[in-house]
Amino acid sequence: MGRMKGSYAQSGKLVQPVKSFSREVKKMAQEFDDSFKEVEQSVMEDMERVYSEKTIDHFLNPRNLGEISAPDGFGRVTGPCGDTMEIYLRVNSDKIVNTTFWTDGCGTSIASGSMVTEMAKGRNVSEAQRISQHDVLAALGGLPEESEHCALLAANTLKEAIRDYLGIKREPWKRAYRRY
Repeated sequence: MGRMKGSYAQSGKLVQPVKSFSREVKKMAQEFDDSFKEVEQSVMEDMERVYSEKTIDHFLNPRNLGEISAPDGFGRVTGPCGDTMEIYLRVNSDKIVNTTFWTDGCGTSIASGSMVTEMAKGRNVSEAQRISQHDVLAALGGLPEESEHCALLAANTLKEAIRDYLGIKREPWKRAYRRY
């Protein structure tokens, strides 16, 4: 069946309400975007009062996030707050050539994991094993007292990954029985 001359749609009576509705939707979307930007700005201002610029950067743009398949060293630690962190190492001639992390934790856990992997990359294993909570805190420009345990979690997880690497280096057969 073809369209009939003089139909409702052809008269333009349907087009006007659709255009009006479309303008309203665009207006609502712009208002939402404006409100979201205000909230985002407020959250950033609050973060900047509490955290250093470096901590915020590592939280919003984490480095080395992810997994390494068949890593040379792997560590998983759950901290006292319930956050879990995993660190994966790729080692060549006792030098950490790549390291990644994963965490189910908060922003300071993310920032701490990001920072500790950056600090370990390129170091030999014995140097990286000495990276402490204090070193991570200093590199991040400090954390609030209630979040300092996140830096400890990152340092301890790195140490666990290095212990795993050293254990497998001594007894390579254990690699076949490792669980991630």
